[in-house]
Amino acid sequence: MSCSDENKRKICIVSSTRADWGLLSPLARVLSGRDDCRLSVIATNMHLSERFGMTVNEIIADGFEPERVEMECDDDSPCGRVKSMAQCMSSMADCFARLQPDMVVILGDRYEMLAVASAAALMQIAIAHIAGGTISEGAIDDSIRHAITKLSAIHLTETEDYRRRVIAMGEDPSRVFNTGAIGVWNLGNIELISREQLSLDLGFDLSHRFVTATFHPATLDNGDPAGRCRAMLDALDRHSDLNVVITYPNNDPGSASIIREIESFAAGRPQRVKLVKSLGLRRYLSALQYAEFSIGNSSSGIVEVASAGIPSIDIGIRQRGRAAAQSVIHCGNSADEISEAIDKALSPEFKAIAARRENPYFNPDTLRLMEDAIMSADLSKLKTKHFYDLPKC
Repeated sequence: MSCSDENKRKICIVSSTRADWGLLSPLARVLSGRDDCRLSVIATNMHLSERFGMTVNEIIADGFEPERVEMECDDDSPCGRVKSMAQCMSSMADCFARLQPDMVVILGDRYEMLAVASAAALMQIAIAHIAGGTISEGAIDDSIRHAITKLSAIHLTETEDYRRRVIAMGEDPSRVFNTGAIGVWNLGNIELISREQLSLDLGFDLSHRFVTATFHPATLDNGDPAGRCRAMLDALDRHSDLNVVITYPNNDPGSASIIREIESFAAGRPQRVKLVKSLGLRRYLSALQYAEFSIGNSSSGIVEVASAGIPSIDIGIRQRGRAAAQSVIHCGNSADEISEAIDKALSPEFKAIAARRENPYFNPDTLRLMEDAIMSADLSKLKTKHFYDLPKC
């Protein structure tokens, strides 16, 4: 029996980057298929930028017609980001006023998501937050993530340790759910592309050994972002027998200089380097199946790659503090340290460790747990929050 529109739970998913849509798209599909749910998708920030691949088209290709909330994303200075947040909050308020959602679902820790959460909280719209409780000490995202936690009513964490951390922040345990990571669930449940088809899609021969690379600005690192990225590229040049599929960074402060570095690197090595603005979910997860290892400083290198059965090299401080599998190699920022990490990742001994696919973020029921938490929450009780004090020892 289908519900009338007035009896449907109105859920709004907000996505701002290729990365979070890749994670959120299965949840969007399962919610949109329910008779008791009316789903809206809002696309903002990098999704609407030609410079970053106009990835709103990936949302459309998945069968959704997203609302579009414009915000300036080409000024990558700190001041520019603050102004972009203000623009996002104002435009998001107009969108929420039009859609009148019962709940807004957001993922992670990006600056624009703090604007989204702030608008929703002030408009008394319940927030379901995915991936709270995580630590990433090398980025301002760490503080933003915890701020979003305090604005949110429902918490979907990636590990039990992260669940306990959210509760320690004063959140009611009955509203905090350890679901596992949706990106890991994706890896085990999405049909992947063959190596040959992936080569055709990218216009790049992947029959030779290759690695995947993504390098973002570490916003709390005092070093020059371009110089940090250049050290990774220099280390990859020391292993010229490896081809490289490299993707654009996010648009945090410092991203423009990183883009210049990787564009120059790819242009000078067209036979062994492929630069892609956005691989999209299926192509990215497929590439992990055939790569020798992943390298860079993205959260995906920590969370998803362990379940692909390949090593992951995590460079610098950006992901410091995040729980990681034994298949993750942490290294410093210099080309020498990164090159040593590459040698380790290529060793048979370490490949055997990665092949075990032991991942602290794995839960076979992630999608169901998220769906149940979002759809079963008592909306009448979500507008007020009581600080939960940990029991005294």
